[in-house]
Amino acid sequence: MGNTCCMLCGCVDQATVGVVERWGRFEKLAEPGLHFFNPLAGQWLAGVLSTRIRSLDVRIETKTKDNVFVQLLCSIQYRVVKENADDAFYELQNPQEQIQAYVFDVVRAVVPKMTLDELFEQKGEVAKAVLEELEKVMGAYGYSIEHILMVDIIPDASVRKAMNEINAAQRLQLASVYKGEAEKVLQIKKAEAEAEAKYLGGVGVARQRQAITDGLRENILNFSHKVEGTSAKEVMDLIMVTQYFDTIKDLGNSSKNTTVFIPHGPGHVRDIGDQIRNGMMEAASAQVNAE
Repeated sequence: MGNTCCMLCGCVDQATVGVVERWGRFEKLAEPGLHFFNPLAGQWLAGVLSTRIRSLDVRIETKTKDNVFVQLLCSIQYRVVKENADDAFYELQNPQEQIQAYVFDVVRAVVPKMTLDELFEQKGEVAKAVLEELEKVMGAYGYSIEHILMVDIIPDASVRKAMNEINAAQRLQLASVYKGEAEKVLQIKKAEAEAEAKYLGGVGVARQRQAITDGLRENILNFSHKVEGTSAKEVMDLIMVTQYFDTIKDLGNSSKNTTVFIPHGPGHVRDIGDQIRNGMMEAASAQVNAE
């Protein structure tokens, strides 16, 4: 009789590793490529494992230190270690459930030690704690934990509403402070502007009166020099009469329909002149007494 040869071939895809058994016992790992197996010798390809990075999303509900219930969405990225693929193939039947159980255990041990604000600020610390625990546990089963990401932290809807209201109240309070400061600055600037306007108005009135006085003095002197036999008093009376009639003319030409009753007559003109002269003499006398 001749010898009978029975060989089977199998192909292991890229980014995978094959597990070869002989008579039900693990023999070796098969690299990607074409492999031949001898079924008469009890050799066969028991299975293949992918070495690609896989992602597992875990949603955990827990409570913070300040008694706020939150949901954490955690993304775990893991892969099979090629050199330890036999441990991954034989030790764990469902690695996703194993990873999820450890994530639940770590998160529910760490988060209750933090307040809600601390959790938002230190979510990286939670991810670091989960990573350290999974690396220690899953490494013994032939798995490598690549990354842990805390994708989202979702408080209860009522808590989110309360947080938004607190934030809105704080912003309104800050806006009121800024508005008050702006109104204060506006009032100060307005008061400064009014004071400056009054000061400049006073300076203008003083300059106007000084100009009128200088003009009157110059007119009196010119008239006295050019017209012989006239005194300063006569020239002053003439100027007062002229200004009196100019004032009446301006009142009559005014566009407003206002009636003004003014006592008019030669005696009134003389009285006005006497009053002005007396006022000027009293002012000059007071200035002399003060000196």
